[in-house]
Amino acid sequence: MTILTTLAALRAVGTGYAEPIATVRHVHLEERPFVLVPLTLAGEACAPMAALAGTDPERPVVLTVHQPRDRAARFRFVEELAELVLPYLVERLVETEAYQSGREKEERSRAVRGPQLIVPNGEGIGWLGRLGRLTRLRTPEGPSAVHPSVVLLGKWLTWLTDRSEFPGTSTLLAMTRLLTDHWATGQSSTEDSHLASLLAWIDPPAGLSGAAAARVTEDPSICPPAGPVTDPVFDVTTLHGLMAGYDQALSDRGRAGVARRMDRELRAQMLPTWKSTWQGVGLLRALPVGTRTVTRWQQDRAEFSSYSTYLAEDGRPQGRRDAAVGAARRLARLEEAGQLYQVQRAFDDPLVMAEYELTGEAFTGTVVDRDPDRLDHAGRTPRRRPTITLQATGRPEVAEGATVRSPVRPGQTALVQAVTPAGQGEFEVLLEITGGLGRGYKQPLAPGAVPDLGEELTYSTLDPSSPPFRLPAAEDTPWTHGGPPQPYEPTADDAEEAWA
Repeated sequence: MTILTTLAALRAVGTGYAEPIATVRHVHLEERPFVLVPLTLAGEACAPMAALAGTDPERPVVLTVHQPRDRAARFRFVEELAELVLPYLVERLVETEAYQSGREKEERSRAVRGPQLIVPNGEGIGWLGRLGRLTRLRTPEGPSAVHPSVVLLGKWLTWLTDRSEFPGTSTLLAMTRLLTDHWATGQSSTEDSHLASLLAWIDPPAGLSGAAAARVTEDPSICPPAGPVTDPVFDVTTLHGLMAGYDQALSDRGRAGVARRMDRELRAQMLPTWKSTWQGVGLLRALPVGTRTVTRWQQDRAEFSSYSTYLAEDGRPQGRRDAAVGAARRLARLEEAGQLYQVQRAFDDPLVMAEYELTGEAFTGTVVDRDPDRLDHAGRTPRRRPTITLQATGRPEVAEGATVRSPVRPGQTALVQAVTPAGQGEFEVLLEITGGLGRGYKQPLAPGAVPDLGEELTYSTLDPSSPPFRLPAAEDTPWTHGGPPQPYEPTADDAEEAWA
């Protein structure tokens, strides 16, 4: 938890309402996201119990497993889920656009609309990851055969959950994480994982404070858990009896009657979470989208199209574990994505940038002097090097000689030349603009290229265009590191992995 987030949480305790910790939305929201609310059988890591799924908030599709301990029933559930998810993914691939990528400006194709799955909480993402592992390695042939759609869904679920680990991605999202990235409540982080309680702080009913509304949601009979684990009281008083009645039914008609009752009870358990998830979508849509969110969504769509092409051309599932080379490359990409996402958030959002002002990595000041026509004659050819002087309250912690950038002009670099006292706790920062002017010294500058007098600006040592960390190509892995990795080949044992 950062300093400003802590202060916002303390303020929320005092006011009884959640405090915003972002001024813009840092994730992309599709027009028709696919929302999934899963429930699992208590006591087992991944046994599916039921789910509400779909893209229409008014018409969720109910999927249930009337006997979750039955292996065949579990796979039927996955088949039904695949009938909903796979057409949604295919629909996203219909319309494509061309774009250029890499140093060679290679022309590639990506989907115009990418997939977006939203689950209530982080535990839902973990459940999808386990479900993907247990289904992607199956086979449509042999003694443990499953429907081909089960295997394909498993591959996609694994790709989605793997992709969700990259900060800033928008393909698979947990609503509780989204909300806590944009609001701070007066409750603990553990309590923030309860979706209904979190929403109560952010958007309480009329006549109640957020704190009071959150206390109401603690009653599971009013707000059942958001899953995937069910409420223990519901299990004892309702679910176990229905499962026993289903097993003991003496006729198909009797079993169908119990199944209908179970469907109604499970739907009632999931429906409040379904509505809460869509309520969260509405709250997030009301925020203006961050500028660099568009770029990250383009990357998501490119990765989606690339994996779709891989499935069509190769189709082998992801291995049980990453090989050493693959793990190193993935770790490097995760670290790069995490660093870049934090910088992009700061450049998009003044509230996030304020954190870096507290740590000395940024400062804000007003332009009190400027020399837009200054030239540097130190080299053989004069170079345009305008200067500006900012007046800041309090001494900026940025060191002299540091390269800084402003979110208003992210492509323009400046050098801190001097930091001098200006009396009454004020300091003047002399900056030399060293790049991003766009024109040579003989051409007049474009209007606004150099900040004007009176303009308030924030400058930071953060760099939103850091070059990616380069690793050797996989085929160039030296023998000291095991040589080039071999493609994963699933085995018969993989196809018979126990469901647990």
